[in-house]
Amino acid sequence: MLAHRWTALVTILAAVVYFSMSLRVARARSRAGIAAPAMTGDPVLERTIRVHYNTLEWLPIFLAGLWLFAIYWNELVAAALGVVWIVGRLVYAQGYIAEASRRAPGFFIQATATAILLFGAAGRIIYGLATGSA
Repeated sequence: MLAHRWTALVTILAAVVYFSMSLRVARARSRAGIAAPAMTGDPVLERTIRVHYNTLEWLPIFLAGLWLFAIYWNELVAAALGVVWIVGRLVYAQGYIAEASRRAPGFFIQATATAILLFGAAGRIIYGLATGSA
């Protein structure tokens, strides 16, 4: 019953991080005095919204890779890479909100973790199909 518990915990943690980013958007709106649905007018608000949306754009790719890697390779390695992804998203958010040009390190961290998860899972599945061990 507790199979993939580490992957599940990382999934929950990623969702909590995403939720906290939505709260950060609300705080940025309040500080800027810009009510929804307006999305422009304050650079910090605009960058905060972009961080939130960019995280949403990456979540499906990350979660698919995370779970498939955990199933077809190793759950602990998947969970560790998931934590790296989360750290990367936090570094990305911190840098991007401060100044757009500071987003690259966090983006690289999370993109690398996602690529390892996604392509690692795909490689294992393809190898299993090719060798008949799937």
